Amino acid sequence: MEHRDRVLVIIPAFNEEANIELVVEELVQDYPELDYVVVNDGSTDRTADICREHGYHMMDLPVNLGLAGCFQAGMKYAYYQGYACAVQFDGDGQHRPEYIMPMKRKMDEGYDIVIGSRFVNQPKDFSMRMVGSRLLSFAVWFTTGIRVADPTSGMRMFNRRMIGEFALKLNYGPEPDTVSYLLKQGARVAEIPVRIRERLGGESYLKPGVAARYMARMLLSILLVQNFRCQSDMH
Repeated sequence: MEHRDRVLVIIPAFNEEANIELVVEELVQDYPELDYVVVNDGSTDRTADICREHGYHMMDLPVNLGLAGCFQAGMKYAYYQGYACAVQFDGDGQHRPEYIMPMKRKMDEGYDIVIGSRFVNQPKDFSMRMVGSRLLSFAVWFTTGIRVADPTSGMRMFNRRMIGEFALKLNYGPEPDTVSYLLKQGARVAEIPVRIRERLGGESYLKPGVAARYMARMLLSILLVQNFRCQSDMH
């Protein structure tokens, strides 16, 4: 089946029983022009049961693969179903679906990746999230020459070519270092301003200590690891 003019909303979900019904119902009721798939990442709560009870479109992974493997599974589905583009969409209710079609219109201008940016045309703040994102933004610019205001945004749309990269080639997930790598390979990126909501329910795994380690790992990967990867890919 081909979906060349459709957008697939990929919803990675791990233990999102408190949020998944609200997230999917909003898409189904208010945005019928969008297709979606919940990728249940081996949840140990009622996430999968809720999806089955309501008849939601779901890929049910038997074990927890983490965001990278979970998202890649969704991208494989998007690739083999022939979708024109796919957007990463959190299962915790923070992402707002009204921005998806504006992202698609931006992509139609000729971009490979469109990021829903929290820091474009927004008031400046000095939260740890903002500071960390600025550091990664500098690292991406330093290694690619391209400015990305919000490299840590989890709301990213990818065109058909990028879907193929994730589905068939890249063995890691939708993270800032991956975006940096794709930019080095010639991908064109754009951003549109978005606002996010507070998490609807449950608890985020990104505690301050975890977030600090994540930022350090991303910086190291962007500044060093991805550079070596690009060099090795060229030989």
